[in-house]
Amino acid sequence: MKKEITINVPDIGDFEKIPVIEILVQPGETITKDDSLIVLESDKATMEVPSPENGRVTKILLKTDDSVSKGDAILHMEITESDTMEADQPGGTPPKTTSSDSSTKNVKAENSQTVIISDIHAEVVVLGSGPGGYTAAFRAADLGKNVLIIERYTELGGVCLNVGCIPSKALLHAAKVITDAQDIRAHGIIFQDPKIDIGELKSWKNEVVANLTKGLKTLAKKRNVNILTGIGKFSSENTLSVTTPLGEKTVSFDYAIIAAGSSSAKLSGIPYEDPRVIDSTGALKLDDIPKNLLVVGGGIIGLEMAAVYHGLGSKVTIAELTDGLIPEADRDLITPLQNIIEKRYNSVRLKTKVENIAAKQKKLAVTLSNSNSKVVENFDKVLVSIGRTPNGDKIDAKAAGVETKRGFVLTDNQMRTNVPHIFAIGDIVGQPMLAHKASHEGKLCAEIIAGNDKAEFDSMGIPSVAYTDPEVAWVGMTEKVAKEQKIPLKKSVFPWAASGRAQASARKEGITKLLFNRDTQKLIGAGIVGINAGELISEAVLAIEMGADSEDIGLTIHPHPTLAETILFSAEIAEETITDLYLGKKI
Repeated sequence: MKKEITINVPDIGDFEKIPVIEILVQPGETITKDDSLIVLESDKATMEVPSPENGRVTKILLKTDDSVSKGDAILHMEITESDTMEADQPGGTPPKTTSSDSSTKNVKAENSQTVIISDIHAEVVVLGSGPGGYTAAFRAADLGKNVLIIERYTELGGVCLNVGCIPSKALLHAAKVITDAQDIRAHGIIFQDPKIDIGELKSWKNEVVANLTKGLKTLAKKRNVNILTGIGKFSSENTLSVTTPLGEKTVSFDYAIIAAGSSSAKLSGIPYEDPRVIDSTGALKLDDIPKNLLVVGGGIIGLEMAAVYHGLGSKVTIAELTDGLIPEADRDLITPLQNIIEKRYNSVRLKTKVENIAAKQKKLAVTLSNSNSKVVENFDKVLVSIGRTPNGDKIDAKAAGVETKRGFVLTDNQMRTNVPHIFAIGDIVGQPMLAHKASHEGKLCAEIIAGNDKAEFDSMGIPSVAYTDPEVAWVGMTEKVAKEQKIPLKKSVFPWAASGRAQASARKEGITKLLFNRDTQKLIGAGIVGINAGELISEAVLAIEMGADSEDIGLTIHPHPTLAETILFSAEIAEETITDLYLGKKI
């Protein structure tokens, strides 16, 4: 028997008069229980209101920009009376349960063991929606699994998309436009100094992020991937407790994929409560452009943010504790970068420790020391960027019996933890902490869960890129590691000063280095420093994966004149067939 009911706004906590920013259904549409009906946005969060019933929408009772509170009518729905279920709140949304009594969380079974009754169940639960998490979820859904993503923030995409890779690249692009305009003055083209509308720049950066997060939400909806906004922690080996805007929910699962990422590392004794002390997330907010900026840490993230703020007009000082920038890369790749930024920036200080930051009324007084001296200098802002730490100790992994070590979740080559039905991927499982590594690990987990139990993570090379100016990129074995492992090595380096395209671009500082196993001639590593190095490195990644040797690369015709040719030329050096350099006569 069919009847028409009214669906009302459920209990949404202490919020009242929340704007409706999107209506997700229309009259005549057939929907199922837990399908999202509308999207509300408060000053703290965005939340979707799901349907408490299966049925057909007959009339929408509100419009976008209306403000609603608990109990306000959303729509009329036609349902089959026998299918109705009691909601948690009048007209509200009952979470999916495995028991007719959704208020019961724990019951005693006949064997006296505690059985947890969940509000929501999914075949596959993915904890975290960064590049690894959403890739795992989407692939699992494509393979026929019922998937739920648990994400603490209101948007999908994790740190990378929202406060990392994507917004930083937007700002780096803007900064490079300014820097390029300044550099071209030496060649007779003179632009006026730029006028920066910081509000408009922030809006554009936010629009880039919003377009991508909206795209992810659409992809999730098309795949019927459910999303639960909240902070998830394990409560047993088959359940998670999730703190949501609508209260505590218990989620049960057959399989779980931990994709909870990492957080900015902290230094002790730093006044983080002062808004002038920021991490990378704070830097990307672009609240202002400080006159003087200290960047603590000479790794990739710190140097990328330094490039942004230098381009926008800040005087930048780098303080790095070790004896070199980007310590994981070979030194010959870093030298061209360091030579350029030492000319551009106020100062690049290696072997320098930040001993103290004192918050003064107008400035931050920073004590910097090295083996020779100790000085106090004033800065308008300090960006602390000393790396990232895994979030393995923040998800109550022990409650599920999952082993961790210093915050990292321990996995095997199938990304499986010591609990066979729980997997982990991305930053939380270890270095390198890179989005593209996490994405491949996520696909692997989904395929194993779907039945391909022979699949393993077996990459020959994971590329790393610093999107500085110039860019630095490398893949496979570094020269340092090859020497430590006593691998017979043949190194070939092509200087960009001999590249027509680099010369014509007024950027001849770069080099392209290829490392071959001397016995097999196969490519085992590569490094590039120069403009667009991050784009160029992909050819070397493929060559390593395909087992290419120096002859394979040297006989592959590349377009001329291009920067990609430098990979060809470097291989020709190894083959001793190059004509664009003179290597001397061989006897």
